[in-house]
Amino acid sequence: MVHSLLSIDWDYFIPLKREWLGSYVENQKNIEAVWYKRYIKSVLEGEDLEKSVDTTPILENFWVKIREHFDFIRNIKVFVSESHMLSYHIARANECEEVYSFDTHADLGYAGMSSVNFELNCANWLGKLLNEGKIKKAHIIYSPHTFEKPEDFKDFNKLFSIRYYRDIDVLPEGIYTVAVHICRSGAWTPPWLDNKFEKFIKNLNLPYKVIKLYRRDWDIKKLSLSDQIFYLNFA
Repeated sequence: MVHSLLSIDWDYFIPLKREWLGSYVENQKNIEAVWYKRYIKSVLEGEDLEKSVDTTPILENFWVKIREHFDFIRNIKVFVSESHMLSYHIARANECEEVYSFDTHADLGYAGMSSVNFELNCANWLGKLLNEGKIKKAHIIYSPHTFEKPEDFKDFNKLFSIRYYRDIDVLPEGIYTVAVHICRSGAWTPPWLDNKFEKFIKNLNLPYKVIKLYRRDWDIKKLSLSDQIFYLNFA
């Protein structure tokens, strides 16, 4: 049996704006302050992000679809974290040969093959697993609203076995799955959807272990004028 890791980034379900793309340190300051800045800026431009940015319909029957394609081992390990980077450690600890990653981003590395020489981070964890020979294949199931294309990673595609998908239905059945990782990626997913994230995890109906998941204090009404000025100038 080929041991596989099922890795799911919460941003798979959320349509992001192109201007939000970028590299962020996943600390509590960034995953909260950056959203206050985005929200306040949007209000000044006439948009209420709490109303305009929500999860997509693919969230509704996601776990049903997953069960059609992935066979979970008995007492499967499920992890929940802030950063997708944790998948690197989970794959290694569970001796996974393949990774199935549901994400808006490929996380192979965004500076060509030199990316795998950088320290481990949320943007290169999958590329590092491949480059180090820790896994044999990577399966990237792109979100319907991704801005990326497989050809963006031609250097990786030449060297490693990587398959890209845009629809869960084209995956094979009976994928032998030894671990599941769900990450929130708070710099790319808004805090007003955190309740939905928690519900999403519980709907899996399996015990899970939380590793370094920050609690976000989101309350637009509490912001003073000085708070708003601070967040607008947040870099």
